[in-house]
Amino acid sequence: MTLTADRTSGRRAGRRRGSGTDGAAPTDRSTKYRQLRNPFPIMSVFSDDEAANMHETALQMLEELGMKVLLPEARQIYAAAGARVENEMVYLGREIVAAALETAPRSIRCHAGAPTRDVILELGALAFQPGAGAPHATDLKRGRRPGSGRDFKEYTRISHHFDVFQMMSPSVEPQDIPTNLRHYFTTLAQMELTDKFPFLFARGTPQTLDNFEMLKIARGLDDDAFRAGAHAYTIINTNSPRCLDIPMAQGLIDFARHGQLSIVTPFTLMGAMAPITVAGAITLSHAECLAAITLTQLARPGAPVCYGTFTSNVDMKSGAPAFGTPAHFQASLAAGQMARMLGLPWRSAAGSASNLNDVQAANENQLGLWGCLLAGATVIIHSAGWLEGGLSVSYEKIVTDVEVLNMVAELCAGAKAGLDEIGFANALSHVAPTGHFFAAPQTMERYTTEFYPPIVHDYANFGTWTDRGAKDASTRATAVWERILAEEPDLATPPDRLNALRAFIEKRTAEGGAPPES
Repeated sequence: MTLTADRTSGRRAGRRRGSGTDGAAPTDRSTKYRQLRNPFPIMSVFSDDEAANMHETALQMLEELGMKVLLPEARQIYAAAGARVENEMVYLGREIVAAALETAPRSIRCHAGAPTRDVILELGALAFQPGAGAPHATDLKRGRRPGSGRDFKEYTRISHHFDVFQMMSPSVEPQDIPTNLRHYFTTLAQMELTDKFPFLFARGTPQTLDNFEMLKIARGLDDDAFRAGAHAYTIINTNSPRCLDIPMAQGLIDFARHGQLSIVTPFTLMGAMAPITVAGAITLSHAECLAAITLTQLARPGAPVCYGTFTSNVDMKSGAPAFGTPAHFQASLAAGQMARMLGLPWRSAAGSASNLNDVQAANENQLGLWGCLLAGATVIIHSAGWLEGGLSVSYEKIVTDVEVLNMVAELCAGAKAGLDEIGFANALSHVAPTGHFFAAPQTMERYTTEFYPPIVHDYANFGTWTDRGAKDASTRATAVWERILAEEPDLATPPDRLNALRAFIEKRTAEGGAPPES
């Protein structure tokens, strides 16, 4: 694809670019990082025969070992399709799974707050999300702290600012908001601060229906229009090994019946809640995915759903999760093989177990990211900002990780080699042997736009860098996020709809809100 100017609806999507000293955006180079296509050759870690055997083993697991399903309604849905149900165990025949996979869509259009923000999820597409679901936030100015409503709003603003994020994430848990009201806060914050494809929590039917109603108000949709397209997504985590709990099963059903997107994600750690081998862990994850995907299609054939996995290993000395490891990389490649076998769009993840934004954090996130890219992941979650294995999100890390994501997005554009790019007439013929190309016409035409301008990297020499204060990358990243938050945010939803949305929240709050179901 070609990266084009991004000046839609007067929003500031282009401002995420800048120089290496202060992150300020140049006025003459703005690019569009939407609807990316993965330009990298896809890798496999196993042979086709080995991957096929893993799929067959997953089907055997569902038939013979079964899946523990805690929600009675879900068990009834499975039973109605012909599954054998014994107490809380569901034994799925492969013909039920195969029929469900036939109806699961191969391409999903995700409707955002503005058509220019829509995202198409399919094999070969590429979308990034920032780190998600952390109980803590951290930055160099305020330190590590329990996540708050302020942190959620700030993280939403930072994520909106960087165009390389096509989808929002649940970022940080706002623990200062009561749980019966928290979903009102997180959904309203997204409707106020971003027009990107939103995330909605699936924490029981009452909260889910509240979220859907809020989204319909904000988008100006009636019930039929809402159900006709995917306007939001949620993340569904199985409880490995082989368990689907009540809120997650209910979320699969509710989102499917209302036509909204579920991204199924078993979170399996090799050596802990999954076999210690990559092949064993991905086989287990694959079986859990198949069971969850099948439930969505039984609830509503054709419901949008993404295959997913988040598989890494534990540190066998401490039992702590480890990310960005060779095993994590290989697990992503294996998951890609399974997803391609099904033909479904799929989700993978990067991330870091480091406790601060240091070289370990950068190494882990980048190796995890490249595992996802070379596996052909459609959606890469936790692509920026994640620390401590997901226990915190870092303001500085989201900025330094975005630098890498922007560079990947630049590579998605490819490179041209037309006459003007080769430059015989406007470059090669203008420079004599031992000369330089600084003043060549081609250079003068392109010097402000040809190369990616970093937002936080500093290419100055040692003397200049020292004169500027000898600031490291994390310190420079602090200045970037502080400047973003200093700007007055644009409203992402018309004021009349926001007023109606606030009135709905006020009414529901007076009624007691909706506690999450467990």
